[in-house]
Amino acid sequence: MKLTTMTQVSVDGVMQGNGHASDEDRRNGFQRGGWARGKGDNETHAFTNQTYQRAGAFLLGRRTYELFAGSWGSLTAEEVPGWEPVLRSLNTQPKYVASTTLTDPARPGTTVRSGDLGTAIADLKAKPGGELQVHGSGALTRWLLENELVDELTLIVVPVILGQGARLFPETGPDLALDLIESRVDSKGVTIQVYRPAGRPRYPAA
Repeated sequence: MKLTTMTQVSVDGVMQGNGHASDEDRRNGFQRGGWARGKGDNETHAFTNQTYQRAGAFLLGRRTYELFAGSWGSLTAEEVPGWEPVLRSLNTQPKYVASTTLTDPARPGTTVRSGDLGTAIADLKAKPGGELQVHGSGALTRWLLENELVDELTLIVVPVILGQGARLFPETGPDLALDLIESRVDSKGVTIQVYRPAGRPRYPAA
């Protein structure tokens, strides 16, 4: 399986509390939750549904898994009209959680990976069928990029500057070149950028 990541970020790189509830994630005093709700148009909606339909399995960090289990895990198709492909995929495909603290997963079909994560992911990637998808899960996404395990990175950039909140990438960290393989912008100004990691960047000589 190809390992892909998909993350909603603001223009200033914040990914915290992007979902439907204003109180979804209040860590460190964050008060601007729900900032991505309703921001994309029908084309972005369709892109998201199509992405989830390609999933053969999900790999998630503990916090993202618990958010998904507490929301999508309790919903029916009638409660989320238009998002049936997302709901179906989350409820039927295997879920793997990278965590050393989660011991009792809330949803069936969930396996906790707490040991050698690199080897476990290599084994999953060697399996045929679909994509091994990572949604949200900022710390996990950074770790996967640092360990060269990501095949494609999708950023959905919402046209808002939040000025607070946890960002996908820290102020200092490893550098990485990216090849742009797809880019689109919808009628509401939301951009979708799909990248392929391309090793270390090259810098001009002194």
